[in-house]
Amino acid sequence: MRFFASVVAFAAIQVASAGLIQKRASVSDVASVGYATLNGGTTGGSGGTQTTVTTLDALTSAVTGSAKKIVIVSGVITGSAVVKVGSNTSVIGKSGSALNGIGLRVLDESNVIIRNVKISKVLASVGDALGIQAAHQVWVDHVDLSSDRDHDKDFYDGLLDITHGCTGVTVTSSKLYTHWKASLVGHSDNNGAEDTPITVTYANNYWNNLNSRTPSFRFGHGHIYNNVFDNNNDGINTRDGAQLLVENNVWTGTDKPLYSTDGGFAVARGNDFGGAANSAPTGTFTTAPYSYSLTPVASVRSSVVSSAGQTLSL
Repeated sequence: MRFFASVVAFAAIQVASAGLIQKRASVSDVASVGYATLNGGTTGGSGGTQTTVTTLDALTSAVTGSAKKIVIVSGVITGSAVVKVGSNTSVIGKSGSALNGIGLRVLDESNVIIRNVKISKVLASVGDALGIQAAHQVWVDHVDLSSDRDHDKDFYDGLLDITHGCTGVTVTSSKLYTHWKASLVGHSDNNGAEDTPITVTYANNYWNNLNSRTPSFRFGHGHIYNNVFDNNNDGINTRDGAQLLVENNVWTGTDKPLYSTDGGFAVARGNDFGGAANSAPTGTFTTAPYSYSLTPVASVRSSVVSSAGQTLSL
């Protein structure tokens, strides 16, 4: 019997490692990676009321206010709007759920978790697919963000923009793909006074078929590790004095995986640039202010691609 149990356990491990079993999520999960773990951590709506929504009106109502709350998105919700998410909130998508044409915005709020949410084709006239502005302690995990590249670059706006002095933001295990402008950090070239405090971690994300901003990072500090970048026209752009720590990432399909404009900097270690080269000046950000685990660069692709995006189950 012990032998049989061992065989079953080994088989389960093999199946899970092949990506055939979804990782389970709990509504009480809190941020455990990156900048979102600092300054008291990021707990979202853990311990608060729980509501399941199936319509745009219900979603809009459920995420407002600063009381602790967990909002579960069920089914496909279609519209043309940006929904503002209040503080102390967790927004979690059920398997198979989606927001079509509907973006989420975290504006002047704190302690927010957005997990396993799929968002697509949010028009530029509406806003970003996921916009985080003047916000603090935000964990974005296992989100799926996309549009198409059938229109010009201004038909849609950003997939995931983090601007106006955000601090304590972590983006993990997410998939950004088939889009023009992926992820902008820092509002504009003349916004350094507000944006220099920015702190963002990107870990274990999959970036594919994107034109630019993978990410484009102005001012502040960014830790970018264990990501996979495939078939993007552009790479990581460190700009306007940004200090980046870039570790154990993998690229294919771009001739400038990591570069600088307007005086950005980066410390790069353990990366596979896919035959291209890093051209960013070496910076001073050499040690992240939290503990973390680096996946060996040879294993990053198999680890990240199979698990990024909306792959959790409740």
